[in-house]
Amino acid sequence: MTNKMFKDDPLLNYYRGDIELRMNNYYSKRRELCGEDGKLSDLANGHLYFGFHRTEEGWAYREWAPAAEEVYLTGDMVGWRWLDLRLDSIGGGVFEIKLPGDMLWDGCKVKTIVKKDGRLLERIPLYIHRVEQDPHTYIWCGVIEDKPPFEWKNTSFKPKKTPLIYECHIGMAQEEGKVSTYAEFKKYTLPRVKVLGYNYLQIMAIMEHPYYGSFGYQVTNFFAASSRYGTSDELRELIDAAHGMGIGVLLDIVHSHAARNTAEGINEFDGTTYQFFHDGPEGDHPAWGTKLFDYGKNEVIHFLLSNIKYWLDEFHFDGFRFDGVTSMLYRDHGLGTAFTDYDKYFSMNTDTQAVTYLQLANELIKEVCPHAISIAEDMSGMPGACVPVKDGGIGFDYRLAMGEPDLWIKLIKEQRDEDWNMWRVWGEISGRRKGEKNIGYAESHDQALVGDKTIIFRLCDKDMYYDMDVGSRNPVIDRGIALHKLIRMLTMTAGGEGYLNFMGNEFGHPEWIDFPREGNGWSYHYCRRQWHLADDPGLKYKYLLDFDREMIHFIGKGSFLNKEVRGLYIDDNAKVLTYERGGYVFAVNFHPTNSYDGYWLVTADEGEYKVILNSDRPEFGGYGRISEEYVYTAKRHPDGIPKCRIYLPSRTGLVMKKVKK
Repeated sequence: MTNKMFKDDPLLNYYRGDIELRMNNYYSKRRELCGEDGKLSDLANGHLYFGFHRTEEGWAYREWAPAAEEVYLTGDMVGWRWLDLRLDSIGGGVFEIKLPGDMLWDGCKVKTIVKKDGRLLERIPLYIHRVEQDPHTYIWCGVIEDKPPFEWKNTSFKPKKTPLIYECHIGMAQEEGKVSTYAEFKKYTLPRVKVLGYNYLQIMAIMEHPYYGSFGYQVTNFFAASSRYGTSDELRELIDAAHGMGIGVLLDIVHSHAARNTAEGINEFDGTTYQFFHDGPEGDHPAWGTKLFDYGKNEVIHFLLSNIKYWLDEFHFDGFRFDGVTSMLYRDHGLGTAFTDYDKYFSMNTDTQAVTYLQLANELIKEVCPHAISIAEDMSGMPGACVPVKDGGIGFDYRLAMGEPDLWIKLIKEQRDEDWNMWRVWGEISGRRKGEKNIGYAESHDQALVGDKTIIFRLCDKDMYYDMDVGSRNPVIDRGIALHKLIRMLTMTAGGEGYLNFMGNEFGHPEWIDFPREGNGWSYHYCRRQWHLADDPGLKYKYLLDFDREMIHFIGKGSFLNKEVRGLYIDDNAKVLTYERGGYVFAVNFHPTNSYDGYWLVTADEGEYKVILNSDRPEFGGYGRISEEYVYTAKRHPDGIPKCRIYLPSRTGLVMKKVKK
């Protein structure tokens, strides 16, 4: 471990013992798993041993079920007789059976029967690659996949270094009221992402989950791509096509908890609660109603690490967004905790076993796929979460800046526009731990769900139903469109070293997301994306879409998000923010009514500047009040600060760049 963390943040010296313990735990567990010189990638191969595999003689099927008395395989091949095919116990809690080559086939439905305490328990194989629900009985079962290896076309793809992420959900990605497919997403949605300029997809709800409304966060089958969207190869085709367009693909991976389901999931597979999870209350999440992994068990670590390698190797994902990291890091799962001082991070409340697992997971990701990235969904701001393991950190590349959407929602809900505090805004948007990268975002899927509202719907609400046509004039809509652009502009350019947007929010998708359920008559009306709104030239949604596309392309052309963001001037009375990043000067006027003629705009340096992009362009729904031809001269004033005079209209943001001579 180097001293980099302590140099970047001297306060951590008071907690050096905690960080050293973190590293001692990591090295000890790594030696225990791999020996002195072993590789994690050689360990994380459970998917290549367990489950169903073709052999020269036929098939081999293996399961780890340490508490089981007997294990059987049943399915289509034996007419669903439960006890015809008994697995042999081969030691270490592992059971195995060898089958002739014609015994199983592609599409053959199977289940595992576990005998425990005299009971026969119906289960789905732990490492099965496909799980389907019978449309008549609604019962889920495993399905054998036996197809030729997928032929990848874009094997040399490497993603861009600045992640501009389009978060998406396959099932609700089309306009038709149904569960849409991988193939439809590839055909209809992926080209939209390419045109917009995003360079990563972040796909939710891929790991199989019986409850569609869980948004994929109650996983039952960790090695199965959700069959409700199509076949495994159709998911591969989607990823391969994205790579061909220069777009990386991230998996929203759920290793923080698992569904309680026993008939479909891994819970009580061998008849015990403690096979994968903590026994007793420690194994139950008090808020989510799900099961919590025991990260201290080597077999659990092996299962989860193998899961990471499986998705990287078999589907060519380019990294992961780890769900629920805050819940993993703390024994109280961060529920109700205000992380206001460092003692909250380093105490008996820290789940050191989970920290060790995450360090191993992040090391494995880089070992298997050096270009892959990992993103932590952590609202606590754990020091070192996005610091390399070798430097004493947990090893994530990025942390989601979860305070940013909270800020915007609170301001919109609780305060008048003229009362927004620019120091508070700037503190949240620009404040992050030195040396640790953030993914900035104004809203994700969380803000779009029933019970919450997207930014545009909070700003405009019911007026969106009547006055979004380009010919109408409604001050509520005008305010909403202007603030939507400013919030995104500031968040994109100052909120992190990357940026994330949820599917449809780029054009201000109205309403919320509500999955089919009994309370809404099992309707898909709110579980789809209304792309026609963005495509209709007669509606104002096009203004937000065009602005988003222009901003994303502007960011994607360079690498200024890798540069430090500097606050140049904050004028709370005027509601103006001025900042510099990567050679660009940004100015945002949040004031609802005040336009400033001859405003002294602070710049990064002396010289001549031009406006190269501004939210007031007519094609973005603005009024065309800012010239992008005029050259502004910045001179150093007696106070030593370079400034230029500029017209800065109300609710407008602009980007300036120094003119090269």
